[in-house]
Parts: sequence; C-alpha cells; structure tokens
Amino acid sequence: MGTKSYVIWNNKGGVGKSTITFHVATVYAQKNPNQDVVLIDMCPQANSSMMILGGGKAGELELQKLIAAATPQTVVGYITDCLIGNSPSVKNYLTNVSQVNNKITTNFYLLAGDGNLELIAPLLSERANARPISAQDKPWEKTYSVVKNLTDSQLNNDRDTVYFIDTNPSFSIYTEIAILAGDRLLVPINADDSSIYAITGLFNLIYGSQTPHPIYGKYTFASIVNVNGMRRPHIYLLLGNRFTQKKGAAHAFKALSNEATGKMWAEFNAANKKHFRQISKNITSLSDFEKEYTIELRDFNSAGVVAANLGIPLNAMDRHTYQVYGEDIQVAKEQRDLCKSTIEALVARL
Repeated sequence: MGTKSYVIWNNKGGVGKSTITFHVATVYAQKNPNQDVVLIDMCPQANSSMMILGGGKAGELELQKLIAAATPQTVVGYITDCLIGNSPSVKNYLTNVSQVNNKITTNFYLLAGDGNLELIAPLLSERANARPISAQDKPWEKTYSVVKNLTDSQLNNDRDTVYFIDTNPSFSIYTEIAILAGDRLLVPINADDSSIYAITGLFNLIYGSQTPHPIYGKYTFASIVNVNGMRRPHIYLLLGNRFTQKKGAAHAFKALSNEATGKMWAEFNAANKKHFRQISKNITSLSDFEKEYTIELRDFNSAGVVAANLGIPLNAMDRHTYQVYGEDIQVAKEQRDLCKSTIEALVARL
C-alpha cells in the first residue's frame, strides 16, 4: 500500500490545467475503484473544484458552502490549521464528492480550492521566511511541506491513495507549495510559440538554471529547495492539449508540435535527464522520447463543454443531448467514444 501524486502545471495560462485535472482524476477514480483518489485544488480560481462539485452554477454554490463553513473545508482551511499547529485530520477538510455529485464515484475526494489563497499568500511567505529560532527550526521547509505531508500519506491504511493537484500558472508561493507536493509532473502544452517558450521557464523555475545569476541565483525557489534538500517532481508526461471550453468548431492544429517536443527533448539531453521519470530503456532518439514521454489529447469540443459544465466524467457520458444553461447541446456517440478512448489511454499510462 502506498501513494502516488501527480501535479499538473505549466507556467503558461490557458493550456487546460483545470480541465485536464478534472477529466483525468475522475476517470482514474472510475477505473481504479480499489484506490482512494483525492483532487487537491491549489488554484485560487477553483475551476476544477466547481467542475467536480457538479459544474456550472450548482458547482459554484457547493463550493461557496465549503468556503463559508466555520472551519473552511478547503485548502485554505487545511493549510491554515496545519501551520498554526493544530495537527488536523485531513478527513475533516475533504469532501466525498459522490455525496454532492452522484456522477462521481464513491472513492473520489476533493480538497477544494479557495480564492482566499491569494489573501494568505503574503502570510505564507512571511512565515516561510521567518528567522529560525534554533538549529532545528526550519520555517521554510515546514511551510513548503504542508501539502507534501498530505500527499505522502494514505487516506486509509488498507487502500492506495492517488493525488491529483491542480495549480495556477503564476509562480506564487501556493503554486510552489503545490509543485513540491507532487512526485510526478504532468505538463499540458499547446502547439504555439509561447508554450514552447514556457518549457524553458518551467525548467528554470522548478529545477534551476544551469548558470545561476551571480546575485539573485541564491534567492530563487530552485536554489532554496536545493539548500533544504527537498524533493521535486519528475516530469512524467508532456500532454499535447486539444481541450476546448468553447462551443463550436475547435481549432484544427496539431496539439503537440515538433518544436515543443524538440524543445523538451533538448532539455532531456542537456544534463536534465535526471528531472524526468526514470525508465529502464535507453532513449536515444527524438522518436523514442516522443513515445515514452508524450501523449496527444484530442479537442473534446461539445463533449468537453458538457462534461465540465455538468460535472460528468468523459467516459460516463451516455446520452445524445444534454442541457447546459438552458440550451440543448448534442454530443454524437462517435464523439463520445473518441473522448472516452482518449482519456482512458492517458489514465492507463498513469
């Protein structure tokens, strides 16, 4: 018995992190009923939480109930109580989603997102950078480990626990905490120049530049992680993303461009191999790298709109017509089957 944790992050906005997190986590839970699955929403926008809780207005109302509780049943409630020394049980903050959204399996739990993450960010930074009062006092490590301590623990002793962590593109303190909480990194990317550029930023921010700045280098997140000897996630898969949240025809472009794959391949070969998931086979070509470390997702079009707005896992969609905000949206069986096979193929690689 043990744990696995996947953090979904790219420092570029609009690549579908929350949507991917919703689809992958819900289908993973459905395919693995003997495991506990926990989604930790570390994005202040809390989009994945609202999708999980039923989507649309219903999901938003359920989320507000969790935030407004006397002890918020959210990441803010949990982090706050951990840092003030209450040693809380995480089960007091988790929502068993099936009790709110019956389209989700009973083994699925949510540590909900909370817009107040933005408000407590300066307080987290202040606490992390406090002056130690003894050699044993490590305020930075304690603050940055608050979610990692959770993802290193099983929810129930007799079952494996798998965590999926949604993130914000900004490299704020709560994003840094989220990244350190995962042991496997899923990187969504679109086929455009800014996404390709983001790959360089990802390596510099998480793992550190190979040539640190002579003045500012020691103050970077990567440098401080090194000093504290903390674990960082390994790059597990690069996800070529074709999700769309808009009704209508999707853009016809290749989700994972040759340039983006080539850029990641270059990083793999530039003494950065240690930052990738370790495998036994020898990767000697770009083709080998693509097969092992990349997967291409399709644009789910109307199926994605329905799933996100009604809180339905993609492989649980079994109707031709769904109503979203009073409008009937048709989802052909062929499209449903393609969406199901695509997301199940990704889940199978996890």
